[in-house]
Amino acid sequence: MSLAAYCVICCRRMGTSTPPPKSSTYWRDIRITYQARKELHKAVRKVLATSARIFRGPFADTFSTVDIEDHDCAVWLLLRKSRSDDRAARLQAVQEMSEARHWHDYQYRIIAQACDMRTLTGLARSKDSDLRFFLRPPPLPSLKEDSSTEEELRHLLASLPQTDLDECIQCFTALALSESSQSLAAQKGGLWCFGGNGLPYAESFGEVPSATVEMFCLEALVKHSEIPTHCDKIEANGGLQLLQRLYQLHKDCPKVQRNIMRILGNMALNEHLHSTIVRSGWVSILAEAIKSQHVMEASHAARTLANLDRETVPDKYHDGVYVLHPQYRTSQPIKADVLFIHGLMGAAFKTWRQQDNDQDLTEKVSEDETKYTTCWPKSWLARDCPALRIISVEYDTSLSDWRARCPTERKSIAFRSNELLRKLRAAGVGDRPVVWVSHSMGGLLVKKMLLEASKKPEMNTIINNTRGIIFYSVPHHGSHLAEYSVNIRYLLFPSLEVKELSKDSPALKTLQDDFLEFAKDKNFQVLSFVETLPTYIGSMIKLHVVPLDSADLGLGDLIPVDVNHLNICKPKKKDAFLYQRTLQFIRDALAKDLEN
Repeated sequence: MSLAAYCVICCRRMGTSTPPPKSSTYWRDIRITYQARKELHKAVRKVLATSARIFRGPFADTFSTVDIEDHDCAVWLLLRKSRSDDRAARLQAVQEMSEARHWHDYQYRIIAQACDMRTLTGLARSKDSDLRFFLRPPPLPSLKEDSSTEEELRHLLASLPQTDLDECIQCFTALALSESSQSLAAQKGGLWCFGGNGLPYAESFGEVPSATVEMFCLEALVKHSEIPTHCDKIEANGGLQLLQRLYQLHKDCPKVQRNIMRILGNMALNEHLHSTIVRSGWVSILAEAIKSQHVMEASHAARTLANLDRETVPDKYHDGVYVLHPQYRTSQPIKADVLFIHGLMGAAFKTWRQQDNDQDLTEKVSEDETKYTTCWPKSWLARDCPALRIISVEYDTSLSDWRARCPTERKSIAFRSNELLRKLRAAGVGDRPVVWVSHSMGGLLVKKMLLEASKKPEMNTIINNTRGIIFYSVPHHGSHLAEYSVNIRYLLFPSLEVKELSKDSPALKTLQDDFLEFAKDKNFQVLSFVETLPTYIGSMIKLHVVPLDSADLGLGDLIPVDVNHLNICKPKKKDAFLYQRTLQFIRDALAKDLEN
């Protein structure tokens, strides 16, 4: 790579060049002049001398005997410094590269062609890096004759092991492999049945049947990519190139792109695949995506790049765990973590946006991402408390089995809490002080996670480092939501999550009693907010989802706010009471830690 890069310099310094030969001229007929041969020999000698001195010679050596311009010399010095055995020197070299502002195009290309995988990943995770550092991805292989991306995707899915899979992976895989575009088109608008429950999936994926099939395949691949051996199969069977083709074809479909990023982020958890991911050109795509103004696109790219960056990131971010701040490499010491856990029908990003127009609890989320680019933990809290690592967690929930993403999935609060606890510990949660911020059912998950962590010695650091918990309308004593299951079509088959939230749920009462017993000798603070306004459930009824008595944990302050259940965690603006009181609590709970 250094030979090719340095030839750019050499060719640039050659004073003359001959016009290109006509197409009918053969190489044996080309007459190279004496001067041209002399310049070429001189160029080769410079390449050998420079390469030897920069990459193998002592770092303190000068370049007095090498005929190279000063600014070119600096580029090569930075390249060699980026390969130093000293980690601090490598990090400094990447930082200096990212801060370069007055280089010529060819100098950026020298770095792009000559840097190693570690440096390229570091540049992609540097906030001010110029995109000229990143070469275009290599050309994608041609599709097989009479094939399509949809068929290639199915072949990839069929090549993966189909045994020892959980029910959800089996469901998505079987559906993706069995349904053709034609059959999906015929069924569009109808209900597909699994074990008696209707699943109106056709309505949720858009207008194009082939895109629907692709979405099923991608959903299945997301699940498969959580298994390391399956990641190896995906890579070996050309999955990285195929996913890149789909990513480029669906630039106008954020949902497709996000699922592709989820697969890539899962694959990046396997360090032995890093070189293949980089060689396939994905880092160039990620470097551009992380700079996006859309919080979801940037956060998915940031997760994948963080998993690729073993130089500065010891933690691993599993599917559904997203760092909102810092998303780039930073010299700012991170002193504490703030974790955001959404509730029923929520998500890692949309739950924490600014308050917008009233929505009902079953309203579909628009695919227009411009409505969700404002994420107050990322845009406000990160500025007010830059020493925090801010993490948002995502998991699938539903009001009804009719709308469950997986028709065979029946996940209890206990199951989800153990799953999230494992992922958060892998992300390094517990290594520094923690404040938990939760909405609705998310607060029940936080309580259950802390109880489970208290039973496991390897999780004790999470308990010891918990400094505070914020509950936004958490139904500690249940909700009336499930009682309307017979009246509202969305709740005709209430999900397990909804059943567990019912007023007479034994599991909920046990969770409340156990948590109060657990918390009585712990030294963390608690703040609770509760809605005072009803929320639309479908188009038929308004419901006070979490009444005052249910939101009362029995610990800490309880503050009523004149908003509904959806907006209790969505401040109208930065100086609104909801945000300012939340900010004050976080600062108070972490006061001693942020001072150190």
